[in-house]
Amino acid sequence: MVQPEVMSNAGKIEFKPHFIERYSQLTDWEKFKFYSLSFLRRSIRINTVMGNVQETKKNIEAKGWHLKQIPWCKEGFWIEHPDRRDVGNLFEHHIGKIYVQEAASMIPPLILNPQPYEIVLDLCAAPGSKTTQMGAMMQNTGLIIANDYKGQRLQSLGINIQRSGLTNVLISLMHGKRFYQFQFDKILVDAPCSGTGAIRKSLKTINIWNPVMITKLAKQQKELVHRAFENLKLGGEMVYSTCSVEPEEDEGVVSYLLQTFPDAEIVKIKLPGLKTTPAIIEFNGEKYDPRVKHTLRIWPQDNDTEGFFIAKIKKTT
Repeated sequence: MVQPEVMSNAGKIEFKPHFIERYSQLTDWEKFKFYSLSFLRRSIRINTVMGNVQETKKNIEAKGWHLKQIPWCKEGFWIEHPDRRDVGNLFEHHIGKIYVQEAASMIPPLILNPQPYEIVLDLCAAPGSKTTQMGAMMQNTGLIIANDYKGQRLQSLGINIQRSGLTNVLISLMHGKRFYQFQFDKILVDAPCSGTGAIRKSLKTINIWNPVMITKLAKQQKELVHRAFENLKLGGEMVYSTCSVEPEEDEGVVSYLLQTFPDAEIVKIKLPGLKTTPAIIEFNGEKYDPRVKHTLRIWPQDNDTEGFFIAKIKKTT
């Protein structure tokens, strides 16, 4: 793996002592710091609703862009150009043939694996990268309820759904914990989180991070997965994901779900070509349900992407 380019101001950025202490316990601190302060590779997902993967790829490469296959997603490519960085100005982007999406962000829909004609809930959908990915996976059939709880976020969600040519998506506005007595085949809970896996995309995370925030977020995340599981059909499956690498927001939330619902069964998951790190089974004196070992923990240094966490849970019959 080629070493990424470090940000020019990386030497001036200071991490809080408690943050350094915490992450020194969780991972290789120096590697985590290096990748967190390095530029994130640009990546795109080719939208199969609007065109053929190879044809779209060929058209973009004819303009001087270099596309490299993302191992775990056949529609995903890292993209670069010797003179340009403005991927969003590509004609194919404007007409919905591609979606600018981070490589690790493509993983949760692939793990959920929604099928044509299923009824799917994307509980925290905006701005729509995973919603539109799932819509394409479902071949624009069935129904996706794309929900978010902030009205101002629905504008980007609606634009991206429309641009992607999807007609199988219905947008809703409510807090995720207010869904009652619905029955979905599949549910994605890509929860609001601290974003500690995505520092390289948002450096402000370093300044706003604090333990109190993590505790508050974990409480909200537990509410979301609790309600999502209640809205699954018998035999249905849900994916819980975050771009956080905090154990309380990841393994801790999944452990809560498994211990709250006897009919919650964790599903073993693996994606060919994706490098992962073993889950955190115990942290800060708290032992998590041992079944969390079947979740996916991805550090930025594992694949030179954002850090991500993904778990798949089934409601047993």
